[in-house]
Amino acid sequence: MREPVTVPAVRDRKRRDGKEPLVMITAYDTAFARLVDAAGVDVILVGDSLAEVVLGYGSTLQIGIEVMEHHVGAVARARPSALVVGDLPWMTYHTEPYDGVRNAARLVRAGAAAVKLEGGRQRLAVVEAIIGAEIPVMAHIGLTPQSVHAMGGYKVQGRSVSAAEALVADAKALAGVGCFAVVLEGVPKVLAETVTAELDVPTIGIGAGPACDGQVLVLHDLLGIADRPAAKFVRRYFDLADAVVTAVASYSADVRSGAFPSDEESYHGSSDLREALARR
Repeated sequence: MREPVTVPAVRDRKRRDGKEPLVMITAYDTAFARLVDAAGVDVILVGDSLAEVVLGYGSTLQIGIEVMEHHVGAVARARPSALVVGDLPWMTYHTEPYDGVRNAARLVRAGAAAVKLEGGRQRLAVVEAIIGAEIPVMAHIGLTPQSVHAMGGYKVQGRSVSAAEALVADAKALAGVGCFAVVLEGVPKVLAETVTAELDVPTIGIGAGPACDGQVLVLHDLLGIADRPAAKFVRRYFDLADAVVTAVASYSADVRSGAFPSDEESYHGSSDLREALARR
């Protein structure tokens, strides 16, 4: 079994220092958590993306803290060596800092070692409060899906000079108050290069180019089982959807033809039992 991945170990993973890039992937249940951990990932993100790829909602805005607790617990019960990070869902940290601390604690009690939340400098008060409660925080800036309506859709962020400067300032401020890593989503790669160079904590990219200190993808996108168009930055490594449909179709055909279950796949009683049942 691998040594557990810790928050300080992740914080130390800057590529410029000769460290390996971080590998982060989502998982939402025990079975997949065991599999991705066996593959050697560094961080398992129990992302609010489960709203879309597991529960069938149209965005991440439809789930609350109870759903995230449920899925964080399922992942934690796999006892992965990877660091488990739980997403704080929409409106669980947007009002008072106390709300953020309380909801972060719920995810930690469920099994997370850290939480992730979206937003830049406008989230500093809640980030400081959560870190002050000794709960590690991973920041998430750029294209933040919980802000889909304010952004007018899922659009690349930081294209203009002013927007890019604001994003750099957000990243520095979040790192400055103690975030141990910063997710950069949907930004030009030159901007991600700048942020990565100017931060002493690692950046983890998703649609942010190759210069980040690590990368993250949604597992269901990577495996080809997400029922949604793939974003430009998604690389599908397997067509699991086709494999599952083929397997279930084969099972269905065997049941309908009588080929399943076979005699070898059935339990057998004694001759006395057969004779007794025959006399009924």
